[in-house]
Amino acid sequence: MGTMPAMAQGAPAQNGGPKALPFVGDEPISPTNRMAPPLVPPAAAGTPAHGDPHTILPQPPPGKAAIGMSARFGDKEPLIPRGLVWRVFADRAEASGAYPLVAEAAEPAPVFFLSPGGYVVHVSYGLASVARRIVVGQESRREQLILRAGAIRLESDVADKPIPAQKVTYDIYEGSFLQGRASSRPFFRGANSGDLVVLPAGNYYVVSTYGDGNATIQVDVSVVAGKVAEATLHHRAAEVTLRLVNAAGQEPLPGTQWSVLSPGGDAIKESIGSTPTLALAEGEYTAVARYEGKTYSKDFNVEAGKDGPIEVVVGEQAAPPDLTEGSGD
Repeated sequence: MGTMPAMAQGAPAQNGGPKALPFVGDEPISPTNRMAPPLVPPAAAGTPAHGDPHTILPQPPPGKAAIGMSARFGDKEPLIPRGLVWRVFADRAEASGAYPLVAEAAEPAPVFFLSPGGYVVHVSYGLASVARRIVVGQESRREQLILRAGAIRLESDVADKPIPAQKVTYDIYEGSFLQGRASSRPFFRGANSGDLVVLPAGNYYVVSTYGDGNATIQVDVSVVAGKVAEATLHHRAAEVTLRLVNAAGQEPLPGTQWSVLSPGGDAIKESIGSTPTLALAEGEYTAVARYEGKTYSKDFNVEAGKDGPIEVVVGEQAAPPDLTEGSGD
């Protein structure tokens, strides 16, 4: 499977060449890909990919004109054969300030019967959209919009093993992380592994978050009109399960309050429970357990792909002085 070039912080994503968006005639898009274009009727059989789908416009009702709409990925790119949502608005606002919706369609090449006047035609494809103002007279005609949209599909792994989709989320930003040109607000938040996310063509960077600890990684991705950019982000992290026990191998003590600290003493994650599990980036940490008014701690190291328990044994680990002073527990 080909991929678009991508660069990740700390570990490279898979590289390769772009491939076309999966449209009619290709492998169907899985219904679990919630950002994928909906399956709508394709253009009529025999319609040339680079031509106009409206060879003959239908006869409009009296007093109206037939306006045949279509969209393509670029001036010299193919027609978009499905997944489009069209809306036609009057170009003058009502007293309320709203622009009346005149017509809408979910077809690749709809024909609208419109009375003479001004309109704004809006078409969207995933998160990409474009609008054009048109003036309708007595004559029927064709209108074609350029909608420069592509898509990205993302995956993540650790030590060459895929991370389960439910454990990873992706936030997508406009710009470039590596070049320091990036938006501070996500363009799209919360994409899942395997989702086909349709975006306006351009440069983006993606933040992959593994679990709810500090395991994050960034990748720059270029979205090309009519193509899918695929990237796999290689996390250097592992899942650890914290356990406070009276002796090694015994049952964990319930209701333990946990803190995981960085070498500098910053709190990375806090939780309550007998066996909390969290994903941590590769590095050194301190686990701090508070139980029945006493505090225990243990230093530990995380290596990429090496999941496992971290046991803090009551009585064997002395808590740092600054963690016990004034605890009052």
